[in-house]
Amino acid sequence: WLVGNKDELIAGLLSGDYEPEPVKGLKIPKPGGGMRQLGIPTVIDRLVQQAILQVLEPIFDSTFSESSYGFRPGRGAHDALSQAREYVAGGRDIVVDVDVEKFFDRVNHDILMSRLYRRIGDKRLLRIVRRFLEAAILQDGVCIRRIKGTPQGGPLSPLLANILLDDLDKELERRGHCFCRYADDCNIYVRSRKAGQRVMASIRRFLEQRLHLQVNQEKSAVAHVVERKFLGYRLLFEGTLAVAPASLRRAKDKIRQVTRRNRGVSMGVVIRELNEFLTGWVTYFRYASCLKHLTRLDKWIRRKLRCYRLKQRKRAKGIADFLQDLGVPEWRAWLLALSGKGWWRMAGSPQACEAMNVDWFDRQGLVRCSQYYKALRH
Repeated sequence: WLVGNKDELIAGLLSGDYEPEPVKGLKIPKPGGGMRQLGIPTVIDRLVQQAILQVLEPIFDSTFSESSYGFRPGRGAHDALSQAREYVAGGRDIVVDVDVEKFFDRVNHDILMSRLYRRIGDKRLLRIVRRFLEAAILQDGVCIRRIKGTPQGGPLSPLLANILLDDLDKELERRGHCFCRYADDCNIYVRSRKAGQRVMASIRRFLEQRLHLQVNQEKSAVAHVVERKFLGYRLLFEGTLAVAPASLRRAKDKIRQVTRRNRGVSMGVVIRELNEFLTGWVTYFRYASCLKHLTRLDKWIRRKLRCYRLKQRKRAKGIADFLQDLGVPEWRAWLLALSGKGWWRMAGSPQACEAMNVDWFDRQGLVRCSQYYKALRH
């Protein structure tokens, strides 16, 4: 398409008459519950958005706050966590955890465009950006007109979010606050709960009056850092990092999905999928003090896989033959195969643990989270 229509596309962009297609609406579950609305642009619209991003990002990024870390070149979640650790180690162990309610769905177009007008003089470009903001969303075969919001899914949305929330960053800097913001997740670190309550009230007013955004009362709080999570981590006393319990629960939910016993795929496929997930997960949480958690997780994963493998053998004879092939004496193999125990109890039996031990899983290629973690730390 691009080869045959390149001239027409360029002409539309140069004149400012380019009209984006409706975005494809897609709802996915949020980690903490609820649904997240995505808006997936067409391939050509994605290309145009990426081109606009490459022009706008250098103009705006250099003016953004040093305390803003989300969706910025050369910055990431671990940088935000490192800064948060410094604040906590310095005695600011009360966090004002501000959660903007449905931020990407409620961005005010007029306010956002006014921020773009301050720095961009090309009216053609501004018209095209506005059209992207107002592009209809195609949900379940119905085109829905948009009057607010910038759904996640396009290359331009994260930058536009940072442009709007830069007002919040500048206000926090003006007041001398210590804070870390990653996209719409903002944590402000103070020394007392009383100060935290004052900050929360004033920031709520600022967001409502200046940016027409609402603070989510249920998810926002003033609390000690150990009671909250930030970017999947939990900050402990003196700035030590730990894996947030909710992050560990979500990881186990994912592992349960991969190892569910009715999948009907080979053990090799299951291990390959597990390895892909586990290496990424451990890499992200490598800065947490979590060796004990990972050692326990390894044992749990091995038991899940023993369960999966035994279920594949199905009948008593198949289970007994499999265990004998792995060195379990015949009488002990049959003792387990005929025990009538459920799959989970069988997977924890001495026979199953002896046959499918750590070395056996190593030979199958399963990543050991604890070992991978130690390698990353060193």
